[in-house]
Amino acid sequence: MTTRRTLPDRRHCETFKLPHGPKNRTMHVTVGYYDRAGAEPGEIFIAGSKSGQDFEAVCRDSAVLLSLCLQHGVPLEVIRGAVTRNEDSTPSTIVGAVVDRLGAR
Repeated sequence: MTTRRTLPDRRHCETFKLPHGPKNRTMHVTVGYYDRAGAEPGEIFIAGSKSGQDFEAVCRDSAVLLSLCLQHGVPLEVIRGAVTRNEDSTPSTIVGAVVDRLGAR
């Protein structure tokens, strides 16, 4: 097992809206970075528009798992290759959409 790399107490972050799913539901994503340039993500938070829904709970838990992967050194490209995709190679899940957005930076 690799050692978990902790984020600095004060860190650069960005928040953006990301529409996803058949209903184009707007998700709010916040990404915390290891460096001031915003080149290396280390934590992800995903919240939906309606609190208390099962879908939002899955999004929050997925963000925790994604954050742990990043903090344990799993490259973003490895995660990108592992997520489920539709026939047209678009991401099937909000996690895939977030990973694609981060990879496009």
